Amino acid sequence: MAIQGTLTINTRERGAAMGDLFGIFFEDLNHAADGGLYAELIQNRSFEFDPIDHPDYHALYAWDKVERGGGRGEVRIEKGHPLHPRNEHYVVIEVMKAGEVGIMNLGYNSGIPLKAGETYLFSMFARQEDGTGLKVRVAIEGVEGNTYAETAIAVVSEHWSKYEARLTAPATDFSGRLVVTIDGCGKIYLDMISLFPSRVFRNRNNGLREDIATLIAELKPKFMRFPGGCLIHDGSLDANARNSMYRWKNTIGGVETRPARRSNWRYNQTLGLGYYEYFLFCEDIGAKPIPIIPAGYDPHHKRVVPIEELQPWIDDALDLIEFANGDATTCWGAVRSSLGHPEPFNLEYIGIGNEEVGELFFERYAYFHRAIKDRYPGVKVINSSGPFAAGSEYDRGWKSARENQSDFVDEHYYQSPEWMLANYRRYDSFSKEDPHVFLGEYASWGNTYYNALAEAAFMTGLERNAHAVGLACYAPMLCNVDYINWKPDMIWFNNHQVFGTANYYVQKLFMHNQGDYVLQVSAEGFNPPVHKEIRPISGKLAVGTDQCSVEFSRILLHDHETGQWKYLCEENIYLDDTEEAREIGSARRMFELGAVESRHYTLSMKVKKISGRAGFLVHFGWSDESNHIQWEIGGWQNQDSMINAFVNGRSSILTQSLFTVENDVEYDLVLEVYNRCIRAYIDGILINDTEDRLPVIEPLYYSSSLDEATGDVILKVVNIQDVDVISEVNLGGMESRSLTVEVAELSGHSPEEENSFLEPERIVPIHRQLNSPVSHFEYVFKGQSITVLRMKKQPLYSEGTK
Repeated sequence: MAIQGTLTINTRERGAAMGDLFGIFFEDLNHAADGGLYAELIQNRSFEFDPIDHPDYHALYAWDKVERGGGRGEVRIEKGHPLHPRNEHYVVIEVMKAGEVGIMNLGYNSGIPLKAGETYLFSMFARQEDGTGLKVRVAIEGVEGNTYAETAIAVVSEHWSKYEARLTAPATDFSGRLVVTIDGCGKIYLDMISLFPSRVFRNRNNGLREDIATLIAELKPKFMRFPGGCLIHDGSLDANARNSMYRWKNTIGGVETRPARRSNWRYNQTLGLGYYEYFLFCEDIGAKPIPIIPAGYDPHHKRVVPIEELQPWIDDALDLIEFANGDATTCWGAVRSSLGHPEPFNLEYIGIGNEEVGELFFERYAYFHRAIKDRYPGVKVINSSGPFAAGSEYDRGWKSARENQSDFVDEHYYQSPEWMLANYRRYDSFSKEDPHVFLGEYASWGNTYYNALAEAAFMTGLERNAHAVGLACYAPMLCNVDYINWKPDMIWFNNHQVFGTANYYVQKLFMHNQGDYVLQVSAEGFNPPVHKEIRPISGKLAVGTDQCSVEFSRILLHDHETGQWKYLCEENIYLDDTEEAREIGSARRMFELGAVESRHYTLSMKVKKISGRAGFLVHFGWSDESNHIQWEIGGWQNQDSMINAFVNGRSSILTQSLFTVENDVEYDLVLEVYNRCIRAYIDGILINDTEDRLPVIEPLYYSSSLDEATGDVILKVVNIQDVDVISEVNLGGMESRSLTVEVAELSGHSPEEENSFLEPERIVPIHRQLNSPVSHFEYVFKGQSITVLRMKKQPLYSEGTK
């Protein structure tokens, strides 16, 4: 097969510095911390689970009462004399008849994972009142009651004291239980019952699960954004409230002093993995820390701190920087030093808010920005542009960033693979004079090989535009398979296994081969890009609702090509998707209006919401339920107007603006569609204006960079097509000499393939080495492949000669 084109890399002219481009994002959802990265094996160790976290929770959740061998007693929760005021609950075990009486912890997933020969560190706080020295039996058992390891601990103090023991498992069992029982009659008080594997990542105290942490470390990320995510700002304004916003000061110090917290992902956060541990983990894996803090505004519940009361929140941000960077003579630097880390963590970045929308946030952001820059001018401050790729709130975020001279703007979007391909040149037009983009959350919907291909193609666009894109991280990173809040995710685990997805290996390839400076690549001689047919958005039309009762009327279609006007329904349309209608089986969510085949049409209607929590929907371009576009008015807690495109069931929010639907108010809706351009009006005001672009498949997607330390020239190439592309690779400007070419390649997989617990390395890169006699060579980029070529110059002379 003949060469189809040439990729020429300009090796003489360095482009933009790539800095800390590729990193990771940790958010405690999907039980990423408790039951995940945080190595604690006991669920609800401090008896603080509460219905405010989840309706099923109670103080003894994940604990069962044990009565064996004729023993009889009582197990109850009290809070009169707590170990610490922030953790007021503790368990009381009172034995009336001798035998085995106590409690059993069920752990996470199938139970406590035990590995043969491994040692586990048990600890608890305990007290008893009469000084008799009650003995506590601590055992690790199997689900059938067989004992793997046990020990006895004498509790002699009337005051809360910590007791520790080591237990070694003789066998492997991933459904273990921790059993704590009393020997003899009497009463004992227990709290903070804990079990850690002795082997944790880097042997840190209060450490991290080794296999998950190692898989993350092997990415070699430049930074880590933490601890979220929506959990940052979703909560009460009261720092001491159980459901408070995430306040970093609550997460440091002894774990027994850290308050339990309600996560907005509907589970409990022990905060055992707190800010100090996050900073240590960043240090251990060589990633720069990027903490994100709340700005006194909860967009989920419209809670907001008055401007005149904002200073304590600003002080929290300043104190965090001091905690990270101050020496031991400073207040918060001394706190860090007392925790065992006298050296500073060298914090360079801080983010204010997460996916924020609305004027209330941006008004408050300015105060944070000024205060941080006044005291710490070298710290880079990150603004927000909301959770959408375009629209009024996205524009508001960028306007705020320019006005405040923010260092970065945090962009978030989760889109279809087709959107990624259609928008891989998204940042080509961004100016280097503007704040840099921090792509703080992005992914395509899925963990298939096809998703990984599309993301890799998109990432070449991030690299090429390092003048505008400064930071980027895939999200979310971790998911416990038995506690799924969100998917897709980059790394999946259960209580004893972990694997990286195809998406993970794409991120790893890009992180290991980022380079320091962009090199320009030119392509010549290739076939032209493959344009999908630019078909108009035609097909079925429908109206609908979600969780509401609504009434549509005067639905009129204007076909601009034929000039025809017609009413699509003679009568008013009443739809009811309320909870009451669902319960009695009378729910009606959608009404079809017919179809339109024109490339230019306008749909207008009147609509009124009668009751419910959200708003109404207009469906168009409908070929089936998995492929259509919808205009959603009153979306996401009734505060958005969005245009959402579905391709094969995967959505892409094309644009968003703020809008709230009121009850018993009649709205005049107008939707104009021209080819693939969409305009939506409410009461005569243009509220959404977008284009649903179709992918244009390039012959190859590519980017190149220079590794300054080694002098290596790196070329990344993604071939989305299912046919091989033969290319000459030419290192323009490099003197002709032999090259060693290290190749890392993902190829040979069908688009729907995925990694799994059964086949964790089904999709992994293959590494090999090529030798080229000159600085230009031929290479076959296989169909549906991701290839990294790292080109190393061989010395002009052999060792020992001149």
